[in-house]
Amino acid sequence: MATKASATEQYVLLPARGLRAMGRSANPDAQEFLRGAEATRGSGSVGIEGQQVPMKVVDSIGADGAKLVELSGSSVLAVRSLMPSLRLVPVRWYTPATAPRMQVEARAVPAATRSHTLVVQVVSKEGGRPVAGATVVALVDIKNRLGASGRTDASGRVQLALGASSIKLQGLYVYPAAGHWSLRKRSFTVSNGTKVTLLPLELDYTDALRHFYGNPALTAGKGVTVGVVDTGIADHPDLVISGGANTVTGEKPEDWGDNGIGHGTHVAGIVAARGTAPEGVRGVAPGVKLRSYRVFGQGEGSASSFAIAKAIDQAVADRCDLINMSLGGGPTDPVLVAAIEDARDAGTLCIIASGNNGRQPVSFPAFVGSAIAVSAMGRKGTFPASSADAEDVAAPYGTDKKNFVAAFSNVGPEIDLTGPGVAIISTVPDGHDALSGTSMACPAVTGAAARALGPSSVLKKKRNATRSDAMVKTVLATARTLGFGPTFEGHGLPRTK
Repeated sequence: MATKASATEQYVLLPARGLRAMGRSANPDAQEFLRGAEATRGSGSVGIEGQQVPMKVVDSIGADGAKLVELSGSSVLAVRSLMPSLRLVPVRWYTPATAPRMQVEARAVPAATRSHTLVVQVVSKEGGRPVAGATVVALVDIKNRLGASGRTDASGRVQLALGASSIKLQGLYVYPAAGHWSLRKRSFTVSNGTKVTLLPLELDYTDALRHFYGNPALTAGKGVTVGVVDTGIADHPDLVISGGANTVTGEKPEDWGDNGIGHGTHVAGIVAARGTAPEGVRGVAPGVKLRSYRVFGQGEGSASSFAIAKAIDQAVADRCDLINMSLGGGPTDPVLVAAIEDARDAGTLCIIASGNNGRQPVSFPAFVGSAIAVSAMGRKGTFPASSADAEDVAAPYGTDKKNFVAAFSNVGPEIDLTGPGVAIISTVPDGHDALSGTSMACPAVTGAAARALGPSSVLKKKRNATRSDAMVKTVLATARTLGFGPTFEGHGLPRTK
């Protein structure tokens, strides 16, 4: 077993500026070293100033670009002293920006009564058929998150260790996997055998996305290429995907499909779904060229900073105009800052979800100045009153009092735009689902941005920072305030008319 002193960790090896050691400001020594390190990839040792330093190059962003490396603490010190023009940054991890769901956080029930369970069955209002794969959260104390939870089986049944065969709950929450609205019940008594009924999703329902953006022509957004950096995009009847890449180290680069989480597929549908109700759904800009960049490993709920940076770099190389990033969390990370700034300098805009920590400051990487940060808003009447989404209604309310800033949304002076992000119906691998989060608001804004840029002459400009600035001006010019105030909405909701 390796000792603590010799244990290796993963770092990202970066040039002093950006992801690649190139251009006038590049340090020739750093450029030569990065190329040399590329040649020793996988060997476990890299030569620096005549010394062999134990360091394994695991992955790379081009020959003279950032490297994912494994090395020990002593090797970190050696690299920093022998090659001060490079940066070593610990790998960090990021998660999808979906709204948090109610969950059990405290010890469920006293040990003496934990063996007493009851069975609840979840069924659809449509024919009473069982709903499998739904998460059920039963709380006897909402404030302290005391209760029990579980997932329904093929018969729609779930066992809940609540310590009694019949008990009054302060709250019962059901989150289906797809095809139904979520459910919230307050002051609800459950007994062994209780049936709970869910409302099926109707794809011609006017959710907040369709209220503000309607069902556009299939050509809306034509001429714009959008990259979705996420969990991958599944094959779906409502989606047309024009390729992409998987940048997860160790996985096949061509495997850019959904990783089993479904998040990226939902995001993609909000941007560019091409379906027609009642069989399918339509996104905000169905005419865009949609590309998938998978940065989450198969079945994984977090993505590394290196995979995300590599995806952004690849999306720029693939001439994406807009990159949607419905992810975030954690402290400022030089790796993603470099990737986002490089993209902006190359004429590509990153549009990023602000996070879902309930009015906390805008999360990283949305607060990076080169990005467009998006908060989430919602509208009363665009989801059933019985759904769990009702808990996302919160002040401030807009000039139209039906509009509100989602309770989960992060806000702050960095917010540039807001978008509908409460109970948004979109595509998932097995059909359609209604999800909430700044994850959903972000692609709504990306789609609206594509609609604004498609007919303009801005995209014909040379791909550089001047182009990016012109794109930002074009998009922000479409925004109209909803009356929430700049901290909550920035310039407001981008319009498409």
